[in-house]
Amino acid sequence: MSHSLIVVVLLALAGFLIGGAFTTWRNGGRFVGAILGVCAVLAVVGAVLWWR
Repeated sequence: MSHSLIVVVLLALAGFLIGGAFTTWRNGGRFVGAILGVCAVLAVVGAVLWWR
């Protein structure tokens, strides 16, 4: 698997996680929303570090 593809997959995963975090947060699931938000941040950080 190429490095570019891994970065794209991680960024796509981060996008899905951000959407899930936002939706969960708005529906009252604060704890799960926060966990999804943290996972989204970790996916973005992983993509940035992998790209370097």
